[in-house]
Amino acid sequence: MIERIKQIGYLLETSARDLAPIVIVVAFFQLAVLRQPLPDLDGIVVGLICVVIGLALFVQGLEMALFPLGENMAEGLAQKGNLFWLLAFAFALGFGTTVAEPALIAIANEAGQVASDAQFIEPGDESRENYAFWLRLTVAIAVGLSLVIGVFRILKGWPIHYLIIGGYMVVVVLTFLAPPQIVGIAYDSGGVTTSTITVPLVTALGVGLSTMIRGRNPLTDGFGLIAFASLLPMVFVLLYGMVI
Repeated sequence: MIERIKQIGYLLETSARDLAPIVIVVAFFQLAVLRQPLPDLDGIVVGLICVVIGLALFVQGLEMALFPLGENMAEGLAQKGNLFWLLAFAFALGFGTTVAEPALIAIANEAGQVASDAQFIEPGDESRENYAFWLRLTVAIAVGLSLVIGVFRILKGWPIHYLIIGGYMVVVVLTFLAPPQIVGIAYDSGGVTTSTITVPLVTALGVGLSTMIRGRNPLTDGFGLIAFASLLPMVFVLLYGMVI
């Protein structure tokens, strides 16, 4: 119990130290450049304290729950020796954590509104909602398939740089073929797919899986799944724009 309290205290100190540069930058521009007092100073102080506590608890929760959970799932499925369930878990993990991602929902809804205003799709609420829904579904499927490819890469020991370079070459080619209205949305979709829940679980999955497989190095083989989760959605959304 005492060790746990010390660890939380250390995390609070670390979170405060990590947050300090942001506070200094904002305070400098507010006081020195804009020459205006900080609005609602009491609220800002209380909010910063909440952020520090939240960051500390979040990091502690990752170490206590999500990282061990992902590693245990990977180790259990690897010991089971069933490739189908391992790949099915990877797909379900990527799909499930992405389809409800708030950032993706916001991007999809905004894209539907802008596409309707620009007459890229038919005007109307139903058309906008369908566009946003299928955009979210496309990105979620892409993330699920990207984790399947990433897990398969770990199993086979394929070099990651060949897959990443080849994937971005496909993105470049599709960028010239896809409608200009979808290109920016596709690129942003690749950046909003990795949430605070997805990243630790996916990282733990890769590390745990590479630890269990003989001949794999967790440091060189266990990481890289997040890169696939950002790459493949761009390809799929560009194709989605070409179809729509």
